Amino acid sequence: MMLRKGITESFGAAIHALGAGQLTDGVLRRSKRMMLDNLGVGLLGSRTEVFHKALKYSQLFRSEEEKSSVWGKPDVTLPPHFAAFVNGVAVHAMDFDDTWYPATHPSGAVLPALMALAEVTPRRPSGLDLLVAFNVGIEVQGRLMRFSREAFDIPNRFHPPSVVGVMGSAAASAKLLGLSPQQCAHALAIAACSAGAPLANAATETKPLHMGYAAQRGLEAARLAQLGLEGNPAILEVAHGFGVYYQDYSPSAFAPFGVSGWVLDEQDVAFKRVPAHLGMHWVVDAAMAARAKLESATGQHFDVSRIKRVTLRVPPSKYIDCPFPATEHQARHSFQFNACSALLDAGASVRSYSEAQMERPLLKALLAKVEVEVPGDNPASFDKMYSEVAIETHQGETASARCDTFYGHWRKPLSQQDLARKFVANASTVLSSEGAEGVMDSIRNMETKRHCTTLHAYMHMTRDKHQHQWRSKAVRQSG
Repeated sequence: MMLRKGITESFGAAIHALGAGQLTDGVLRRSKRMMLDNLGVGLLGSRTEVFHKALKYSQLFRSEEEKSSVWGKPDVTLPPHFAAFVNGVAVHAMDFDDTWYPATHPSGAVLPALMALAEVTPRRPSGLDLLVAFNVGIEVQGRLMRFSREAFDIPNRFHPPSVVGVMGSAAASAKLLGLSPQQCAHALAIAACSAGAPLANAATETKPLHMGYAAQRGLEAARLAQLGLEGNPAILEVAHGFGVYYQDYSPSAFAPFGVSGWVLDEQDVAFKRVPAHLGMHWVVDAAMAARAKLESATGQHFDVSRIKRVTLRVPPSKYIDCPFPATEHQARHSFQFNACSALLDAGASVRSYSEAQMERPLLKALLAKVEVEVPGDNPASFDKMYSEVAIETHQGETASARCDTFYGHWRKPLSQQDLARKFVANASTVLSSEGAEGVMDSIRNMETKRHCTTLHAYMHMTRDKHQHQWRSKAVRQSG
């Protein structure tokens, strides 16, 4: 008679057993999109102040082991766990990374850990190895979030990457390291001791650290398990285990494929067009539509002096209700700021959150005219919420627009062409055109790559380095 596996044991066995033969075409396509977007926003994030602070801190430490790359810094290497940390911070530095449902940012805790680990493992992983490990990390997060109905709402206690992200990082790292089923289960238990970051640090410089720590500590958990460190073998099922992060936790064993499929096949992710909290995308699209309606009705360009009142109808969420943001991080979490930016500029972009844009007198004047309503039929859920923007002028003219699904949401996904455009726009702030094209080609053909570190080579082709090499070559040729 076969004994029934415990829940944690079933996850350890699944992490160990999952292989390339179980990847579906849909999972391959979606996970490649996630990887490409993650690298692009990470490269852009490597130019932020919070990234440079994290890097400066990480460079205080030395190690004799082989080093891993820092995105956007081809001449800088760090011990792998610190590389995972700073690259994870870069991914979430501008809140521009993908969002899943139930709510989390799934890729940013996994890809930085895997790319750091891939450079130092004795057996250099193939592109297919990277894809399998990445999808294992995503799948574990998806299954864990389905243990709670609370996880389906906009978070209000813990930032999800700090809860499920560190577990995904541990699972993915354990897979890439080829750990045994028991070691994979212990990696989850070890990772759980680093889980959980309160949402009080949302809209601050500390929030990107949640992603960096999730990547770092998941990687560390797998390496500690590889060395024989053990944790609670029932971490996923005991009442005082992983379930402390949810108020309605109801875990179940990892159902084998055939009984259930990949969560990513069932549920796509959202890709952001604006570097801000996901909830801002509804209000930006509604504001753009309301402005267009007002201009069409009046035959005049949008004029702040004519505006009497702007009413926002949004779901309840305290940490994304910020009437007068003072920092870029607050602005990325402000319904009011994002609606007013979209009204004033007919859209929002990376530039919208710069100090120069935030300090505009016209923007501040418009912010003072905003009122927020929270209708009872507008739930705090990224799958069910809506945003409505209503404009009233001093002349009695009105215009309103409602957004139920923004472009980029999983119900209305970005086209591959638009996703590639986003990547190029972000990556080209750091990489040469050859480097950006090389990254796209590597992701496109990842399963055929003998060594996944081909990707790293293209990530080193920065604009500064490329220009330096071009100048050196020109000097040599002229001499």
